Amino acid sequence: MNTAVEKMQSSLEAIERHNPQVTAVISLADPDDLMNEAEAADRVPLDQRGPLHGEPIAIKDLANAAGFETSMGSPIFKNNLVKTDDIMVARMRAAGAIIIGKTNTPEFGLGSHTFNPVHGATGNAYDQTRSAGGSSGGAAVALATRMMRYADGSDMMGSLRNPAGWNNVYGMRPTWGLVPSEPLGDSFLHQLATNGPMARCPKDLATLLSVQSGQDSRQPHGLPAADFANDMDAYSLMGAKIAWLGDWGLPFDDGIMDISERAVEDLRELGADVTSVDAPFSMDALWESWITLRSWSVANGAVLFYDDPEKRDLLKPAAIWEIERGLAMSAREVHQQSVVRSMWFKKAADLFATYDALLMPSAQVWPFPIDWVHPTEIAGVQMDTYHRWMQVVIPAGVIGLPVVNLPIGFGTAGLSAGLQLIGGRGHDAKLLGLANDWYHGTPWRDHAPK
Repeated sequence: MNTAVEKMQSSLEAIERHNPQVTAVISLADPDDLMNEAEAADRVPLDQRGPLHGEPIAIKDLANAAGFETSMGSPIFKNNLVKTDDIMVARMRAAGAIIIGKTNTPEFGLGSHTFNPVHGATGNAYDQTRSAGGSSGGAAVALATRMMRYADGSDMMGSLRNPAGWNNVYGMRPTWGLVPSEPLGDSFLHQLATNGPMARCPKDLATLLSVQSGQDSRQPHGLPAADFANDMDAYSLMGAKIAWLGDWGLPFDDGIMDISERAVEDLRELGADVTSVDAPFSMDALWESWITLRSWSVANGAVLFYDDPEKRDLLKPAAIWEIERGLAMSAREVHQQSVVRSMWFKKAADLFATYDALLMPSAQVWPFPIDWVHPTEIAGVQMDTYHRWMQVVIPAGVIGLPVVNLPIGFGTAGLSAGLQLIGGRGHDAKLLGLANDWYHGTPWRDHAPK
C-alpha cells in the first residue's frame, strides 16, 4: 500500500506533466503545504484511517471546499474564497481525503463542454485539441491522466457520464437523493441534478459513493448510505438481462452506433443476456418535459444574478436563455411536464420488472474541437438549443435513475466513447457489480493517455 506521501508525490508529478496541456486541475494548493498534509496523514494510526485516507482529490468547481475558491467558472465568483465545506466535501475529507484544489467546469455547469472565462478550456485527455465533455470535464481528465485516483462530480444532463465516456473512465450518476446537495433554498421541488463519484474502476466508484451517500436530516427525499464496495459483489453480468435501446430515434455521429453495438456483443460474450428493445416512450415528449423542468430549475437557482443588471452582463448566453425560459413558464406548464415525467417513471418501472439494466450510448457525438461552443448539427440534423446534442442522457436524468458510464473503446481518430448502463431506482449496487465485470472483462483500463 502506498503511503500518503507517495500518493501526493505521484499526483503532483502527474499534474506538473499533464495539467499545462489540459487545464483539468485549477486553484491548486501550495505543493509544500500538500506534502506536509501527506506527511501528517502518514502519522495517523492505522485504526483511525478512513477509506480515502491520504488520497489527493481535487473538488469540482461547483462545490465548496474550505480554503479554496469556488468560481463556478463565472466572473461573478472569481476569487470567491470559501471557508466551509459542502456536505459531500466534508464527508470526503472526514474519510481521509486530502483536498488539493478544484477541477474545471463550464460556467455554472451549463453545457457538456468544459470551458469558462475564468480558467479557460479543459482539453480531452486523449487529444488536447478536443473537448473533455462536461460539466465534470476537469474531473474526468484528471482521472484519465492519473492526477488522482478518485474524483467527485455532479450530473444534471450527463455531466458524470459524457466526460467519463469521452475520457475512458467510469462516472456514476447515483439514484437521485442518495448523495445530498446543500440545504439551501427549495429542497422539495427540484429533482434533476445530483452529486456523484468518478474513478478509473467500479470498485473505486463504489468506495467513493459509500463515503458521499447518506441522508442529511435537514433535507427530505434522502436515502440511507450503504457499503457499495461490498454490496456490489453480489451482482454479475453472467445471466444479467439487459435491454439495448439503440438510438431511440436520435441522430448520431458516424461510428458511434458501430462502436456501441460492438460493445453490446462484448456484453453478450461476458455472459449478459442483451435484448434489443424498441423505443419504450416518446423521445419528443421526454425532451419537452426535460427542457421545461430544467429551465424552471435553472431559472429559480440563478434568478438573483439575472435580476442584478451588472451580474446579468457577466452571464453567458446559455444561462440567460435558460433563466428567461424558466421565468416565463406558468405553474400549469411545469405541472403538465412533471406528469409526463411521472408517466415515463411508471413505464420504466415496468421495464425493470423484466430487465436488470437498460443500455444507451453516453453521447451522440465524438469529442468535438475545443474551440466550439457546442455542436450545431448531428448527421445533418440541426440542433435547436445549446444542449440538444446531449438528448441521449435525459431518459435517466429526468426521473433520477442511477447510471454508470462504461468505457467501450476508441474510434478511428483515437477518441473514446461510452455506454450508459441504467438501473432501476435504488439499484446502484447492482449497476456497480455489472460494471465491475465489464471492467475486468475488457482491455480499456490499460489505455492510458500518453
